[in-house]
Amino acid sequence: MSNTLPLRKRLYHSLTGWLLAVFLISGMAQGQNTVSVPSPPEVNAKSYVLQDFHSGQILAQKNAHQRVDPASITKLMTAYVVFNELANGRLREDEKVTISEKAWRTGGSKMFIEVGKQVPVIDLLKGMVIQSGNDASVALAEHIAGSEETFASMMNQQAQKLGMTDSHFTNATGLPHEDHYVTAADVAKLSAAIIRDFPDYYKLFSHKKFTYNGITQHNRNTLLWRDPSVDGLKTGHTQSAGYCLAASAKRNGMRLISAVMGTESEKARADETQKLLNYGFRFFETHQLYKKGDPDLSVDVWKGENESVKLGLADDLYVTIPRGQYKKLSADVKLPKVLEAPISTGQKIGVLKLSFDGKPLLQRDLLAKQAVATGGWWTRLTDSVGLWFKSFGDDDDE
Repeated sequence: MSNTLPLRKRLYHSLTGWLLAVFLISGMAQGQNTVSVPSPPEVNAKSYVLQDFHSGQILAQKNAHQRVDPASITKLMTAYVVFNELANGRLREDEKVTISEKAWRTGGSKMFIEVGKQVPVIDLLKGMVIQSGNDASVALAEHIAGSEETFASMMNQQAQKLGMTDSHFTNATGLPHEDHYVTAADVAKLSAAIIRDFPDYYKLFSHKKFTYNGITQHNRNTLLWRDPSVDGLKTGHTQSAGYCLAASAKRNGMRLISAVMGTESEKARADETQKLLNYGFRFFETHQLYKKGDPDLSVDVWKGENESVKLGLADDLYVTIPRGQYKKLSADVKLPKVLEAPISTGQKIGVLKLSFDGKPLLQRDLLAKQAVATGGWWTRLTDSVGLWFKSFGDDDDE
């Protein structure tokens, strides 16, 4: 009897039924242990954000878009630019960098490199990421861009590409400057980009110590010792910024990212970050509902060389929901009444909407997976007649 339903309704019932079946099966496998979600813990910081890495959903925040001094959190963007140069073949790990007097004289935390010495890029990266060396940061910036000022322009270009619209960089180190600022939301976005775009280099952030020139220094991210699920990212501290920490942790396949800006001490930034991570893992869970290209839905096409086109999502689709509450998820698909050729690959055709507990959760475009050219004159003529007859039955298609 379902075959007598109009096409749009058949597609809708098929897809939503499949989605709900997935939710119910997963829920039964998890035992449906519903946990109510309390308010986030009180976090003593100027600003912070906690988000899921895969879904991008924000789980807790305070002043997340307030501009603040990043201190050495800046080195996340410095590292991103360096990683990008390495990935695109414009820089090599074994490439030697000649240390300038400016790099050597830069104040703050140091890797203890010496003027005139040649140091491999990979060692400078470790000195910057693990030891938070300002000297290493400047040396890399000068080697890549000619000057730290030009390198800062590269940092700002990358920030714009990543959607960090409330951040601006004037140097590669994080030393205070009135035009040098970020937001907690942007720091979390940058952290996610490093993990996503450069997973191999991200591993550097989990190293607990690095020895250079006979001097061993430890990573200032004390959560690497306290919590085995934490594997990055970066600390920062100046008098104006306070104590800051961008962190990421992975437990049972779920990865969270936090950015805590402006706490009172080194201990406080670790404690406040731990509160947020524990809260997120305790009360939320993340699941992949679709892979890129799914749900591979076919839709009829009129006046085209092909009679149908397949639809799918541009990327993997993850959702983060309160733990054990699959039953509150629902799905809806919006498709056009009539779809006519020509259609280009990647063209938006419909929308997949997900709701949780009756409230909108997220939506994603359903895109054409292949092009459909306009059919010949006979196809266009016969389909025009078919559409004319179809228009009389459209009242039943809503």
